Amino acid sequence: MAEANKPRIENIPRTIWWEDGRVRMIDQSRLPLVGDIVECDTYEGVCWAVQRLVVRGAPALGVAAALAIAAWVTNQSGDIQDNGTFLAELDRVVSEIAEARPTAVNLEWGARRMFALALQNADLPLEELRKLVVQEALNMQAEDEERNRLIGKNGAELLAEESRILTHCNAGSLATAYFGTAVGVIFTAHEQGKIAHVWVDETRPVLQGARLTAWELMVAGVPCALITDNMAAWVMAQGMVDAIIVGADRIAANGDVANKIGTYGLSALAKAHNIPFYVAAPTSTIDLNMSVGGAIPIEERAEEEITGIAFSSVIESPPAEVVSAFGALTENGAYDVPIGRGHQLHIARKGDGYQIDGWARVAPLNVPVYNPAFDITPFENVTAIITERGVARAPFEESLPLMCLGSGGIHEIPMGD
Repeated sequence: MAEANKPRIENIPRTIWWEDGRVRMIDQSRLPLVGDIVECDTYEGVCWAVQRLVVRGAPALGVAAALAIAAWVTNQSGDIQDNGTFLAELDRVVSEIAEARPTAVNLEWGARRMFALALQNADLPLEELRKLVVQEALNMQAEDEERNRLIGKNGAELLAEESRILTHCNAGSLATAYFGTAVGVIFTAHEQGKIAHVWVDETRPVLQGARLTAWELMVAGVPCALITDNMAAWVMAQGMVDAIIVGADRIAANGDVANKIGTYGLSALAKAHNIPFYVAAPTSTIDLNMSVGGAIPIEERAEEEITGIAFSSVIESPPAEVVSAFGALTENGAYDVPIGRGHQLHIARKGDGYQIDGWARVAPLNVPVYNPAFDITPFENVTAIITERGVARAPFEESLPLMCLGSGGIHEIPMGD
């Protein structure tokens, strides 16, 4: 295999970045078979992308919040001529961004860090203030990768040689600006020759494990296998797991962890099988204003995520009969196939091929649905929390504040109101 084509972490694309005054993002809702890039020049566009899981993962959401504000400053605040109005409007924008998704604290943290910077420099000439705010968003993007690589280093030190890891959802590079948290630990340990195997939970209902984590591990050359969520207990019982590593969307002051639905069950299984359960997250995910996990708001999402399966694919260099059929359907633009019963099939031209997007119902019509996107893992089930500043262990009320201490005290920028 040519050196340039060897599996390695550098082959994973950047998740979100700033280019030519716009926010650009890999569309994670269509990965791994479709690699589209979504471009937003307004903060509302970024909020739309956040709500539709184009961009997701707590650290990436913090960067998305910052870049959304950069988009507002660059493309939407031009008519504002005085600092007072600028700050008042920025405060409104920050509140809208923070509310786009309620569970992951990084979204609010990123937006409010940007506002705090603007407030601290309110006496600058307005054009200088605009430039300062945009530069802070770029700083936050760079800082995220630096933090993640430190998390990887700190976490890898906890793993033994020939470790077999189980992970849930996606806390890889795609969940951050770059490199990843939980999967970043795996990447670092793999580079050190410590990883024998990784079990990847599919992570119903949106399949972030199957679609994203498995893809990232394969691109990076990490040995892995995909399992359904309800296989995890059996894999543990067979003695095939040495440690579980997951990410987090918010960590309460007592060490309770909000993460993708299914994490709590894994933590209980880990405890029953005497397997270390590690949480890897930046200190920006620690919410010292939230005393216990029970107070963390849990997002509930659309019933379609459970009642059916969404899929995306691209047919490249299709055979003549496909070109003939699909060409006729799409000669006047994208075509929605009228297949009924709530099923959806969308066909569009894409270069020399065709893109297929669809949704197929698998549950009965009108079945009641409960779809919480996250659950709370109690601190008693957590072996350690891996951050860029070190590893926190129980009692977390004492260790987590120490992780958050910086030159400016607990969090350089206060979180929440």
